[in-house]
Amino acid sequence: MADGDTNLPTIERRLGLQIWGIENMKMVPVPEKAYGTFFEGDCYIILHSKRTSRGTAVDLHYWIGKDSSQDEQGAAAMYVTQLDTALRGNPVQHREVQGHESETFQSYFRNGIIYKKGGVASGFKHVETNMYNIKRLLHVKGKKHVTATEVALSWDSFNKGDVFLLDLGKVLIQWNGPNCNIAEKSRGLALARSIRDSERGGRAQIGIIDNEKDSPDLLKIMKMVLGERRGELRDAIPDTKADELQKANVRLYHVYEKDNDLVVQEIATRPLTQDLLQHEDCYILDQGGFKIYVWRGKASNQEEKKAAFTRAVGFIQAKGYSPSTNIEVINDGAESAMFKQLFQKWTEKDETLGLGKVYTVGKTAKVEQVKFDTTQLHARPELAAEQRMVDDASGDVEVWRIEDLQMQPVNPKTYGQFYGGDCYLVLYTYLRSGRPHYVLYMWQGRHASVDEITACALNAIELDKKHGDEAVQVRVTMGKEPAHFLAIFKGKLIIYEGGTSRAQKSAPEPAIRLFQVRGTSEMNTKATEVPARASSLNSNDVFLLATNQVCYLWCGKGCSGDEREMAKMVADIVSRRDKHTILEGQEPAEFWEALGGKAPYASEKRFQEQITHYQPRLFECSNQTGRFIMTEVVGFCQEDLDEDDVMLLDTWEEIFLWVGKASNTYERNEAIASAKEYLKTHPAGRDLATPIILVKQGCEPLNFTGWFNAWDPYKWSDGKSYEEMKNSLGDMSAISEITVDLNNISLSKKTLSMTNLAVSSTASASPEYKSHFNHNDSSSYTHSSSYNNSSPSPMPNGEGIYSREVLMNKTVDELPEGVDPTKKEYYLSDADFHDIFGKSKHEFYQMPKWKQQNEKKQCGLF
Repeated sequence: MADGDTNLPTIERRLGLQIWGIENMKMVPVPEKAYGTFFEGDCYIILHSKRTSRGTAVDLHYWIGKDSSQDEQGAAAMYVTQLDTALRGNPVQHREVQGHESETFQSYFRNGIIYKKGGVASGFKHVETNMYNIKRLLHVKGKKHVTATEVALSWDSFNKGDVFLLDLGKVLIQWNGPNCNIAEKSRGLALARSIRDSERGGRAQIGIIDNEKDSPDLLKIMKMVLGERRGELRDAIPDTKADELQKANVRLYHVYEKDNDLVVQEIATRPLTQDLLQHEDCYILDQGGFKIYVWRGKASNQEEKKAAFTRAVGFIQAKGYSPSTNIEVINDGAESAMFKQLFQKWTEKDETLGLGKVYTVGKTAKVEQVKFDTTQLHARPELAAEQRMVDDASGDVEVWRIEDLQMQPVNPKTYGQFYGGDCYLVLYTYLRSGRPHYVLYMWQGRHASVDEITACALNAIELDKKHGDEAVQVRVTMGKEPAHFLAIFKGKLIIYEGGTSRAQKSAPEPAIRLFQVRGTSEMNTKATEVPARASSLNSNDVFLLATNQVCYLWCGKGCSGDEREMAKMVADIVSRRDKHTILEGQEPAEFWEALGGKAPYASEKRFQEQITHYQPRLFECSNQTGRFIMTEVVGFCQEDLDEDDVMLLDTWEEIFLWVGKASNTYERNEAIASAKEYLKTHPAGRDLATPIILVKQGCEPLNFTGWFNAWDPYKWSDGKSYEEMKNSLGDMSAISEITVDLNNISLSKKTLSMTNLAVSSTASASPEYKSHFNHNDSSSYTHSSSYNNSSPSPMPNGEGIYSREVLMNKTVDELPEGVDPTKKEYYLSDADFHDIFGKSKHEFYQMPKWKQQNEKKQCGLF
């Protein structure tokens, strides 16, 4: 795709990532090998496309290096506008500033982002791919999103709380500050391995210093490069993150022209509603100075659309915000998930109601009761997540009531009957893979005392301990019962507005009671007591009116046969009196008399509520700053669940708190309070009664794991710890000779600690990129290369690349001179390699050795 009226290059319509640098005011492709590396003096354009349930989502970013020129920044912004037009207004546009990138941008580079000094305008034009005479120091920051900044080669650059990589070409030394945590060390190691494999063809050695006393030889190398250290190291530099109160402070501004002047007028604050956005205009949404969104209506002026970034930058300046504030420009109808989640509800085209709508008296909307095959839950965890079911609800149930702050067993004959003046504990036990799993529900009545609610939580902790601390704990607020809670009571769940189920009742039960019954099967039925008056009725439901003489089953015009059948079952529990079924419009006088007389009620035509697809969001939780801070993980997977963290998964209708085994005790104890704080400060004005579910590492239920693309149930028992990753860097015996040339000083292997320095046995070759971006620029200098003896060297002709015909199915004698017969695949071009193996060399060498050998055998390269 190219536009004849612009300077745009040809853009491929494909999924994934494409990156261009701005060079001489033109867009120049960056080679994939260099993705994730950005020169501080440059600007870049990043295009990312991915499939979603609604089609393809496209994000378009322009990245501004801290030393880039105004001309380059202007060119990048111009190209983004042209690309947006060429892509017909579908992309979400982002302005990214070095060091302040959005979560979406950071999610593209899972191993981290490296900032390099220099740029197009400077003499330093080289992307070091397969180069060894390098000497640089990288400052690595971040636990979830890692950035590595090239800093001065001096001890003054170090501090006690971060990871630093001393990159000497053939050797990478990872120095871990005494105050940095396991997650930071692990991310640092992942980055070091990424540099080794992608930039050094797998031939660099990685040494790790966790404790300087245990690594004297590696420290000796560092001192040869950096000199002797004088004085104490600086204290850790805290990460500056916006807290939830700041993010919750959303303000919407209307942008329009009046008498040839641009007017920016504030029109609304939290919580925002979608109807505030008119298609004819543009709007600026300010998320507490943390992020600025520009929404462009479909029918708005073309000039207004083109000036979106300019207006947003002007808004930032007018507000006195930092120039690095992240900006996102959104087109009407192509809103990002992040944007939509700032609104109380958001409906897509052809949908009638929005997110998280709950049943309330007087509302006629009904969620379609979906029938699904529960036997599919284990085979399809995503269905379990969607239906919010851990299993088919066929397990064992035990119920206790909190009485005198203690647990009192409830008579099994009354299971499913909950009174608003009480609190209950419900333990559900089910078998999975032959062993018991537990879900512990804490049901809190609307009229229960604070003491009882507290006692309910404390008794839940004790009950959890009795079951090996493996229970999934679910806080349930009266009226907000999750789907699985309904299912385990087999259609007999009845919620009484007040009162108690205790033997000594403080007040007599009402003579007349009215219940609204909703549900079409034993899996989804609930009866809720509502005020006994005519205005509580609703034409779309079945109601039970219980009096001392009779029990009426009132069937609204919009109810179904299944709903009537379930109501009959509930009626037998609610009342022992005779049952009279009456149809709407044919009520006897006694019916209205029991309700205190006729009155208007909700009787509009029924319509189905369609819940907007909600994009689940994962956050790392922290209280380290004194405030509750959350860092979002965009495009999350199971790998992002760190064992030393508490993570929050928000699926809108539920909040999951995942507690890692090595998580901070304070954060673990404060997890529920943190989740409540999250709901309270959410910019959309969330329902504080949303169920909160506590999940322990290794005991995750299906309705949690189903939100993850691929879940490995054995990860926690088989996953590698940081220490294991460190020890698996390479085979010590494979190191025949190690030589590090520093200032003409040769250190032999005898001076290095074999316990701290390891070499990877992987190797991959790739052509050198001899220009800053993609051309063979003779003005850019190259480095001399030296290779470890354990891997073959490229041929003297420069690249050492051979056609597949020369390498495949050849004996040792038939191979070209200099080709290592044990590493034939190494000499293939990147294109041939990908064509033969279906993956890149980097991906291939990440596999276990035995898998590599098997694939080589199948391809005639063993």
